Amino acid sequence: MQDINRITFPTIPMIHHPWEKACQLIAEAGYKNVDIIDKPPHWSVFADEADHKAIKKTAEKYGLKITSINGYFGGGQSGRFGAWKHHPGFQFPNASRYTKIGFASTDSKDLEMEMEQTKKAIDCAAFFGSELLRFVPGDEDEKKLEQMLPYLKEMTRYAREKNVTMVCENHDTGILGQPETLVKMCEMVGYDNIGIIYEPLNLMEQATIDYRKAFEVQRDIIKMVHLKDGYLDPSKRTYVPTLFGEGDMDYEWVVNRLEAIGYKGYIGLEYEVAGLPVEKGAKQYLDGYKKMVGMG
Repeated sequence: MQDINRITFPTIPMIHHPWEKACQLIAEAGYKNVDIIDKPPHWSVFADEADHKAIKKTAEKYGLKITSINGYFGGGQSGRFGAWKHHPGFQFPNASRYTKIGFASTDSKDLEMEMEQTKKAIDCAAFFGSELLRFVPGDEDEKKLEQMLPYLKEMTRYAREKNVTMVCENHDTGILGQPETLVKMCEMVGYDNIGIIYEPLNLMEQATIDYRKAFEVQRDIIKMVHLKDGYLDPSKRTYVPTLFGEGDMDYEWVVNRLEAIGYKGYIGLEYEVAGLPVEKGAKQYLDGYKKMVGMG
């Protein structure tokens, strides 16, 4: 937990900046890695929306490694809308270029299209040297797992050939918000390069699940960790994001448990503090984390 080279900054709060400006700000804040968001102007699977060679070159210019593509492959429009609804004002562009429900579809053309886009994203992750690519199921209903399974298997098989690990984040109340179901899904797929992004605050806020209990259920499939702090607003029954150390989350417990299981992966610091612009807050966020884990 005390290695700066294991800390990464998801670029979503920088989406209002062009890619080069975002890289400059992130590097100046002291980060060495980024998780690039699947949204222009930062990244897109479509060549006419994003120049992948230029993206990689720009990241390298600022000494940043692209550790992960933070995408929603396998989920089509449904998976993307499900993610973007948590970011008011962030519009989902070019919806018509994606399938409706990804791997949950029964239409052969849709399934072929979703798999083609997913494999292109895997190829790009390999080109960037990224270890991870985020995916989502096409439907959050556990009853649809059997239907989606062949496509989740093919996706993961292909990723394994490219040395890429497929990860999905603890999110909402369906498959992604249910630790036991996520373990079941990964076991059904059967490859060692599929797992989860453990996200304690999402589990508490969106799924109302104790992140400590969820950790113990999911511990063997944790491939990445996203952290943010926050406090519960009883009037709204939701968590308000804060700087590290200003919220209710027991991150000393989280960090100690990760250390105990020998976790060696990346820690993504998700910046969602509304009251402090990311341009100023990104460094404070990193400094708060470093203080929390004793990095000095």
